[in-house]
Amino acid sequence: MHIICNGQQQEIKEETTLSSLLDSLKLRPDAVVAEVNKNIIDPDQYDTLLLQDGDRVELIRFVGGG
Repeated sequence: MHIICNGQQQEIKEETTLSSLLDSLKLRPDAVVAEVNKNIIDPDQYDTLLLQDGDRVELIRFVGGG
């Protein structure tokens, strides 16, 4: 199955949740805003949202600094 993640085509397994995608990318869910098909996803849904073939995922990381 293929998705587009931050503009890059990526192959994922069926039944991949948004949470497992973040884990595979070594991103902390509490430090990311996720958008799937132009819809911002509530962090409470990361564990249950199953990604579908062709989904477009945008992940925006929080960066601290001063």
